[in-house]
Amino acid sequence: MARRAGIGRRGIHVDMKEADRIERNEERLKELYPAFATRVKQVLLDLQSVGVRPRIQDAYRSPMDQMKAFTSGNSKRKFGFHNVTGPGGEKEALAVDIVDDDAPLNPSTAYLMKLAVAARRNGLVSGILWGLTPAEQKEVNDIIKLRNFKAPVKVGWDPTHVEPVGITVEEAKAGMRPG
Repeated sequence: MARRAGIGRRGIHVDMKEADRIERNEERLKELYPAFATRVKQVLLDLQSVGVRPRIQDAYRSPMDQMKAFTSGNSKRKFGFHNVTGPGGEKEALAVDIVDDDAPLNPSTAYLMKLAVAARRNGLVSGILWGLTPAEQKEVNDIIKLRNFKAPVKVGWDPTHVEPVGITVEEAKAGMRPG
């Protein structure tokens, strides 16, 4: 399917060709800590197996880009998992934002639920619950458990964000890494 060129809000390409999507994912995976990259790659494969065309929109972010995300309200942290580097300054990000290439600016609830399931299946977590009340979190978790992906539900403020569990940003900044 041919697509015309264009970039939407937040710098998200809305017209990516399939070969470009695949290449972008491979390049973004190289910006991740290796054990995390392995899990993220499996998330991508899991999504593809159910007919989704996932695209890693963001992986590593420079401190300057993180500050832009913070000041614009797209992040609640001045330093986060996207900014993690190794001892020599090499990119070892522990976060990705994975969009639906077919609807990068307006992901469906079904896509966000499938992403949350794929993340959880691979020992990761998405931001689908962030900012929700306990009752809203329970509703999302119940819908995920039932795999009722078309059910109308409120999702958290950063549902395309995926990160590891069992490690804090502060621990990652200090050099710890997930297994």
